[in-house]
Amino acid sequence: MFELSQLRCFVAVPEVVHFRRAAERLNMTQPPLRRQIRLLEHHVGVQLLERNSRTVSLTAAGKAFFPEAARILRIAEEATFAARRAAKGEQGNLAIGFTSASGYSLLPEVVRRLRECAPGVSLTLKELVSTSQVEALNAGELDLGLLRPHPMNGELESRLIATESLMLAIPEGEADAWPLEPTLGDLHGKAFVMYSPYEARPFYLMLSERFARASVVPDIVEHIGQVHTMLALVRAGVGAALIAEGASRLKFDGIVMRRLATEPVEMVCTWRRDNDNPVLALFRQRILPSFDSK
Repeated sequence: MFELSQLRCFVAVPEVVHFRRAAERLNMTQPPLRRQIRLLEHHVGVQLLERNSRTVSLTAAGKAFFPEAARILRIAEEATFAARRAAKGEQGNLAIGFTSASGYSLLPEVVRRLRECAPGVSLTLKELVSTSQVEALNAGELDLGLLRPHPMNGELESRLIATESLMLAIPEGEADAWPLEPTLGDLHGKAFVMYSPYEARPFYLMLSERFARASVVPDIVEHIGQVHTMLALVRAGVGAALIAEGASRLKFDGIVMRRLATEPVEMVCTWRRDNDNPVLALFRQRILPSFDSK
């Protein structure tokens, strides 16, 4: 079978119609150039070039062979570039898990920055609650998770990627009964839609700890795992709810949002320590630091 180096020698000659100029283009002398072409003709089994003392031209076989040889060289070059891009994380796939709340604000920004940095990367996006993301990361089904701080084993590593305010969601018809700048204390004894201790455990634990610290006991009427269901219940007048600011972009008629006077909530990105996906390495090295100013 012929070699790529032989194809390069052959293709160079018809392009300049001269052995000497072809040799100069390839940074070699004429004898090895002619030898490579003779070897190629031997492997192919036909004469490809018509030679005389003054000119060189393609034979009929050479005319048929030339475009295919040039195409093979282009494919080989493209394959080389693709391999180099993949090794640098500029090509490949990244599987990202995200919570419903991060899907309204953080995820679009992550995707935008990845597209700008590595447009050749394809993404697999999966909306999962934080607990399910941890399970998927441990199983190797996700490369990266955007989730709330969550108890994790030593196989996983996390970095803070964003903070956001808590927003109080209240039925529009009851807005006058609530202060314009509410605090946790204003929820004491009020009908409240709480996060599920199973599906949305990180948010459930965070709010439970804050309520206990502030000696606030809301009247919990429902436990819900997804924020859009929670807002639907608020609109129906079932009770108030606390959501992350990013999720407030999910507009519901009949709901009023007010910023709660309390410390912000955190969003982290998490990955397996042993994940050797070059795209993940690119994200950690070039994308994640760009969120430090957020």
